[in-house]
Amino acid sequence: MRVNTKIRYGLRAMMEIATSTEPTGVLQKDIALKQDISVKYLDPIISALKLKGLIINSKGRGSGYRLARPASEITMWDIYTAFEQISVVDCINNEGFCDKSCDCSTKDYWSEFTTDFENMLHRKTLQQIIEHKNSVLE
Repeated sequence: MRVNTKIRYGLRAMMEIATSTEPTGVLQKDIALKQDISVKYLDPIISALKLKGLIINSKGRGSGYRLARPASEITMWDIYTAFEQISVVDCINNEGFCDKSCDCSTKDYWSEFTTDFENMLHRKTLQQIIEHKNSVLE
């Protein structure tokens, strides 16, 4: 299983926004510069985070971004699902994917694995990720 680039860069953008002390928020160009992400590639990432309700413009168009709610209330599940739905194996969410979907010997395992993965994402907050990063740097 691989986590795609948009999810990884989305987390980096969220961390940049969450740790900013700028009262007017963080400009997209500053996120791009500090995280070494092209502004063009960051555009759809920022749009997805806004659409999911994780970030907002600080003072309208052309202003910086800030979190829509505290970092302690934003989970990794929120960030991950801003970019794609959870799908560990295709047959779990799509009964027609495989001829064996009704009697597959591994379906229960993959269903449990998916639930465990979702629970793990729900348990980890953006605040915890930032605190862990800070403790490693000390």
